[in-house]
Amino acid sequence: MTFARLASGKKGEEIAASYLRKQGYKILEKNYRTKLGEIDIIANDNGCISFVEVRSINNLSFILPEDTINKNKELQIMRVALAYIKRYKLENKSCRFDVISIENVDGATPQIRLIKNAFELDNRYRY
Repeated sequence: MTFARLASGKKGEEIAASYLRKQGYKILEKNYRTKLGEIDIIANDNGCISFVEVRSINNLSFILPEDTINKNKELQIMRVALAYIKRYKLENKSCRFDVISIENVDGATPQIRLIKNAFELDNRYRY
């Protein structure tokens, strides 16, 4: 991964966090890492814990940023989310998986989409 791509990714996460705050989310964690993987943003949205994956692109392509999340990535996010839930004893809280899609991340006017409940917890991973 190039430095430019890393910088764009970091900028995308900053844009996403700012956007979520404007939508009323309270950011709990950014870049939450465990040995199982990473979740870009964990936030509280009116009592619901939102595990947010941020996807951004600069170039115009035939694929949307959110379409780059494959099943393996979803499963990894689920595992990390369950570890977070267990660590902080949040089993009784409602939770969901959201995606923030950002196009033209380095441009003057990035296009941001928030996709709530982008995917659901796989039945294999229940707490």
